[in-house]
Parts: sequence; structure tokens; C-alpha cells
Amino acid sequence: MEKIAMCRRTHRIPFALLAVALASPGTAQRVDPGQESTPFVPIENEPPAELFVDQPLAAPLARGSAIIPYRTKHFRVLPVFGAAAVNVSPRAGHLHVSVDDLPWRWADAGDNGAVVVNGLPAGSHKILIELATPVHGVLTGKAVTFVIPALPSGKSAAPGSGDNH
Repeated sequence: MEKIAMCRRTHRIPFALLAVALASPGTAQRVDPGQESTPFVPIENEPPAELFVDQPLAAPLARGSAIIPYRTKHFRVLPVFGAAAVNVSPRAGHLHVSVDDLPWRWADAGDNGAVVVNGLPAGSHKILIELATPVHGVLTGKAVTFVIPALPSGKSAAPGSGDNH
């Protein structure tokens, strides 16, 4: 019996040390020292939302596809919509994406780090990416322009042609 009690006590010591080490505030370090937000605590006086948009990846352009990487700062892309979500903190919303100044656009709430547009014909194109509030108010936006190259005769970049994968 004494041996069992001794064994139980000695196993408690490493667990107690581990708990103290994990709870110690000195062991936690920021992944990004410039990041002051967390989704668990509201932020007062949030800085303006920022959008960074890169040029489309080069290789997919030859297939009629534009893959445009983006990232945000002080803004989370989430599927939240409506007036009740306007005061969410840290700030959240979605993207508005427009192609070639057409009068329609779509909302993207996926936050996958890239906007993808397939089936673009050869020629110059412009894609506008905007950060939008849950009620579709635009906070900021960036446009990229690029050229889809003409394909050799007999090939097509149209969806379903087999060349668009």
C-alpha cells in the first residue's frame, strides 16, 4: 500500500510543474508583435482596415484564370451579414469583387487568401477587390490590371474545353 501511495505522489509532481509552466505569463510570446487584436476581446478605436492585393499568379493567366492573392489587416473576412454584425469587434466583413467595371459584383466571405476568376477571354482585364462591412458599405479597395494572353489557334481557355485545369 505504501508503495502505491508513494507512486501516486511522485506522479503528481511532474503534472504540477507542467501546469505551473503552462500557466506562467512569461512563457507566452506573440506570433506577430504588431498584432494587438484577438477575437475574444473588443477593440476600442480600431485602426482603419487595410487591404493588400498582389498581381495575379503568372502561370494560370495562360489558361484564362486569374488567381489574385490578398491579405487584410485590422479586418477579418467572415460570413457575417446584416446590421447586427456591424459592431462586431475586431472588425469583420466580406469582400466585394468586380470584373472589368461591369455593373454586377459578388461577395466573397471565404477568407481563403485569394480571389479566383476563371474563363477570362484573351485581352486586358481589371479586377477590383473591396473590403465591405456586413451591410455592404465599402471601406477600401484595390484594383489589379493584367493581360490574359492569346492562345495558339485551335486552343480555347473557355470552361469545359479541357485546358482550364
